[in-house]
Order: sequence, then structure tokens, then C-alpha cells
Amino acid sequence: MPIHRLNHAVLYVRDAERSARFFEEVLAFRRVGAYRFPGAVFLQAPASTNDHDLGLFSVGDQAGDTTAGRGSVGLYHLAWEVDTLGDLVSYRQALSAAGVLVGASDHGATRSLYAKDPDGLEMELAWVVPADRLGPSDRAGTRPLDLDADIARFGIDTPGGYGISRPAPA
Repeated sequence: MPIHRLNHAVLYVRDAERSARFFEEVLAFRRVGAYRFPGAVFLQAPASTNDHDLGLFSVGDQAGDTTAGRGSVGLYHLAWEVDTLGDLVSYRQALSAAGVLVGASDHGATRSLYAKDPDGLEMELAWVVPADRLGPSDRAGTRPLDLDADIARFGIDTPGGYGISRPAPA
């Protein structure tokens, strides 16, 4: 009974419309109308063929901030995979321009950006090093991200994830 991947995520947010605008304007998600519920918005990631990747449900302005990881259990973040380092560069610019970029790390097999949505919920945007390109310097850990060095090493348009998060090309 294998599980293949995460199909979608649902987030409780103060204002689903405000959060949807963030995902649309900063991350290029698009609204999908397959489901209609009051106070809910469903979104699809830019390159997705899924009917929806993210559901946002309004809980109101009175809702407190998450304490997950500090004072309670809960989800730390969602990680969205991007195709190329060029995509990661574009997202870094968009997240920086929106004032929501909170971190950038080299984790060995991934190169990641971290940002927070309007409710302070954290997300990660990651490029996955193709399995056949992993080397000794790609050991697990957390190091500062150097996109220029990674682009010089891997190329700006090299598709990521092959042999790790998606099947290697035949």
C-alpha cells in the first residue's frame, strides 16, 4: 500500500481571500473552482495538473498565531518543489520584493528558500539536486545558500529532482 506523494494541503488562515492573493501574486498559484465553500479558496500551483494543491479556510481575524514548535505540536512548514535553479532565483526575487523571505539554506540534496505567508505560516521552496549530480559536498546539513555557485555547478536550467523526487529519465 505505497503512498506516492502529498496530493494537497489545507491551511486555516485568518482571511482566505487575503492569503489567496498572496499565493497568486507572489508564488503564481491560480484559483480553481472545483470546490465552493463559504470562506474557502482552492489554489493550484503554477506547474501542477492536480485539481488543487492548496485549500485555504478562513477562521477570522481573532485567531491567534500558531505556536507549533514553540508551545504546541503542529506543522512546521510545507515544501514546494521547483524545477530549476532559475525558478529558485525568480522566487527569491519575488519573495524578497514582497518582504516575506525569511531564510535560504543549502541542505545538501536541496537548495531552499523560506518565507512566511500573511498569517506567519512558513513555507519552503526547494530545488532538489538530481541523484546523478550529488557529490561529496552535498552531505545532509544546513549551510548558507550560494545560488551563484550552484548555478555555476549545476546550470540555471537543469531540471531538479531526477532520481529522487521523480523518476530518472530513461
